[in-house]
Amino acid sequence: MQTTKNFTIASINLLPEDEKRRIYNRTVPPELLRRFNLPDLDTQRGHALTEYRFAPGASDMEISLYPELRFPDPLLYGHITDTMNGQVHVLLYILNDPESPRFDVDRMPDGSPTRFGTLQRNLEAELAALKAGLAPGQVRRGLRMLRPAIRAFEGFVSSLGHDMYFIEPLYYHNAIIFEHYGFAYQQGRRRMERIENGFSSDGELRARLDGSSPFRGPWAGESIRLRSWAIHDGLLGEPFTDVTMYKRVGVEAGLDTAPGCAW
Repeated sequence: MQTTKNFTIASINLLPEDEKRRIYNRTVPPELLRRFNLPDLDTQRGHALTEYRFAPGASDMEISLYPELRFPDPLLYGHITDTMNGQVHVLLYILNDPESPRFDVDRMPDGSPTRFGTLQRNLEAELAALKAGLAPGQVRRGLRMLRPAIRAFEGFVSSLGHDMYFIEPLYYHNAIIFEHYGFAYQQGRRRMERIENGFSSDGELRARLDGSSPFRGPWAGESIRLRSWAIHDGLLGEPFTDVTMYKRVGVEAGLDTAPGCAW
């Protein structure tokens, strides 16, 4: 497929399957394939390690890349869709370290899904993940490969004729991380600034860090990761929602709504 202005996910999904695969494989950073010695995704061996959901007529796409056959979690999972204006919108993007321990924060003991703790919470698994240094929603340690992942994704976005894309941070720490990689806010910046003020020495959120749960230790305000756990635990009195960010290809916005706060 030749580069055409304003290609959408919906229009790509109408193409033959092999062509769709080739296009969506551009979202996978080559550095990830090299790190785990994986085959070219356009080969038969590469096909066997990837799963797609990109039905004709759908306006979204899901990709899962596994480190080996029958491995329980993908190395990379992405779910992208079109906005109302035909822009690319990332709903979820995950990079898992397959060599790290797994924490079942995504499912209850009976196997029912938690939607990464947004529907229901496996508190025992979350506490173990917290103690192991993970952030909310992580089933495994991350790969620290977001920079090459963003570079690959921006190449994909550019190939569709777009110069910007949107992303939905699922947790507070995700939003802060995206700030550090050059994203700006379509909506939610004032909320992030209110949260920062709330964690100040005399802020209302700081006062709620009363140790009433393991996720609300009095020291949590000094750490992005621990703030995120406290917010996930309901510290705001409402879910962390209504935050949407965007990035212009090749441009960094330079925002920081939590200056000086350590990870």
